[in-house]
Amino acid sequence: MKRYLILLLVLAFACQSKQPALISESKFKGELYTLRSENLVAQITPFGARVVTLFIKDTDGKWTDVVVGHNKLAAYQTPPGERFFGATVGPVANRIGHASYRVEGEAWHTDANDHGVNTLHGGSKGFDMRPWEVVSSTPTSLTLSLECPHGQDGFPGNRTITLTYSVDKLDFKVDISGTSTKVTPLNISHHPFICLRGEGEGSVEDYIVTITASAYTPVDSLSIPTGEIAPVEGTPFDFRTPHSLGERINQPDVQLQYGHGYDHNWCLDGEGMREVCRVEDPMSGRSVAVITDQKGLQLYSGNFFDGSENGKNGKPLGFRSSLVLEAQGWPDAVNHPEFPSIVLLPGEEYTSSTIYRFGVN
Repeated sequence: MKRYLILLLVLAFACQSKQPALISESKFKGELYTLRSENLVAQITPFGARVVTLFIKDTDGKWTDVVVGHNKLAAYQTPPGERFFGATVGPVANRIGHASYRVEGEAWHTDANDHGVNTLHGGSKGFDMRPWEVVSSTPTSLTLSLECPHGQDGFPGNRTITLTYSVDKLDFKVDISGTSTKVTPLNISHHPFICLRGEGEGSVEDYIVTITASAYTPVDSLSIPTGEIAPVEGTPFDFRTPHSLGERINQPDVQLQYGHGYDHNWCLDGEGMREVCRVEDPMSGRSVAVITDQKGLQLYSGNFFDGSENGKNGKPLGFRSSLVLEAQGWPDAVNHPEFPSIVLLPGEEYTSSTIYRFGVN
C-alpha cells in the first residue's frame, strides 16, 4: 500500500511539473517576454509586436504550442517565406487597391508590395517589420508602443500606436489604440497562424467553423474587394451554422478560385464585444473562439504553404496546416465609401479589442 501511494505521488508530481517548451532568449537571439496564466503561456518579441509561441494546457497537463512561427529573431527580420507569423499588421491591415487612396481630397500613394499593384498590410515596411518600444511588462501583460511620423510609407499624420497583450485562464487578449495629428486611415490587426494540433500537424480542412456573419466582401482576381456586400446564404461562405472548413473549399466557386481557398473578409453581425467565430478541432479536442468589437474577420486557410518552410519545431508547414483569424476593419475600405469607415480624425482615438478564447475538451 505504501509503495502504491508513493507511485501515485510520483505520477502526480510528474504531471504537475510538466512545463511548456519555451524558447530561450539565447536561442532566439533577441528579446522575448513571457506572459503566464495557469493554462496559457505566450512569448512575445517587440519586433513587429509578434507572438512567437502560445502554449495551452490540456486536461492531462500537456502543453501544446498552437501558433506557427520561427525560433530565431533573424527569421522574422528576413523572412524565408511567410512574413506575417504572429505579427501586428498596419497601419492599414489587409489590402489597399492600386496602392493609392484619397483623404480630404489629397491623393496618397502607398508601397505596391502585393503583386506589384496593391498594398498589403501597410507595405514592405509595415508595423510588423518595425521594433516596438516596451512600455510596461507584468507576468500577465505586455504593453508596447510605436511612433509613426507623418508621411511614412504613404500615410498622413504623426501617429502613436499602443498595444497590450494580456492573458487570463485560456484567454489571449489584444487591445490596440492609436491617435493621429492628421486625418488618416488606421486599421490594425493581430495576425496569428493557428494550428490547434500543433505546428505541422494535420489539416485545418477538418476544423469545424462557425462565423456569425450574414454577408462577406467578394474580391477580384488580386483579392481586392469589388465593392459588393454579398449575402453568404447559398454560398460556400455561409458558416452561420457549423461546417468543416474543407466541406466546400474545393467547390468550383470563382471566389474560392481567386483566394485558392478561403482568404476573405466576413462582414460580422452585431456590435460591441461579441463572439463572432468559433473553430473546433475534433481530433485534438482543442478550440478557439474569437470575441471582438471589430466589424470584419479575415479568415485565411493557409492556401500557399507547400511544405518548403518549417515551423519552430522543425516540422514542415504543409498545405492548409494552419489558419489565420484576423479581426479588423473591412479591406480597402478607404477606397469604398459604402464600407464602414477606417478613417481616423485628429482628436479621436482608434480602439480595438479582440480575445482569442481557447478551449480544451
